[in-house]
Amino acid sequence: MSLGVAIKGPEGVVLAADCRVTVGVQRPGSPAIFVNYDNATKLLNFSPPHQHVGAVTYGLGLIGQRTAHSYLPEFEIGLPDKRTGVRDVATQLGAFFMARWKEANPPPDYNGPSMAFLVDGYDEGDAYGKVFFVEVPRNPEPQPRNAGKDDFGMTWGGQLGIASRIVQGWDPALPTILKNSLGLEDDRLERALEESRPHLEFRVPYHLPPLQDCIDMATFLIRTTVTAQRLAADIRRVGGPIEVAIITRTQGLTYIQKKELHGEA
Repeated sequence: MSLGVAIKGPEGVVLAADCRVTVGVQRPGSPAIFVNYDNATKLLNFSPPHQHVGAVTYGLGLIGQRTAHSYLPEFEIGLPDKRTGVRDVATQLGAFFMARWKEANPPPDYNGPSMAFLVDGYDEGDAYGKVFFVEVPRNPEPQPRNAGKDDFGMTWGGQLGIASRIVQGWDPALPTILKNSLGLEDDRLERALEESRPHLEFRVPYHLPPLQDCIDMATFLIRTTVTAQRLAADIRRVGGPIEVAIITRTQGLTYIQKKELHGEA
């Protein structure tokens, strides 16, 4: 499932993700078990001239038997040989992975998680960054997030149970629980959540923090989730190293922390 975060601030865009892929494995006659691989790459960067765009992926870890990152060379070959806009890259990414999805021949009644992407970066000549949400297979067309010139904020997804309790004040499962247990209509439920949000939410004025504080915020949410899950008797879908990168108007994408290949210690 993973946890991916993108923060659009006035000084740049921060991208962060953990590196865990959880795979369900089942042998004939045996119950399914979950296996974790902690060295997947979920923070994607692109070669020049597209170094002003990056992405994080979360949700479904595999299409067929392959991760999103494993398809990156094939995707990059299809990109134009000149710099294009963030939306254009997001559109191509959605179309590319939608094609891979169809090639994998999923069941027609598939109702599992999507492979989601937050595609972020700077258009040439723009003062501030852009963030687009892409979801395969349900909504591969890019959806803008914090789209206004001065609309700064955080977009996130994946296993949000712990991080959402910190930021929003409740678990994402709470609305469904309240609806089912109390029989609340959708409009009453939404009104109750909206009225409680100012009292419970973790307030961050995203138009104010310097880039370092945005880095700290993204890392804090993922690290807290990893630590809490390590102590819980539950499936641990967020883990491994945390990768963090920034995208700025002048420098493009720069890694702040990134796992490195190595031999034996």
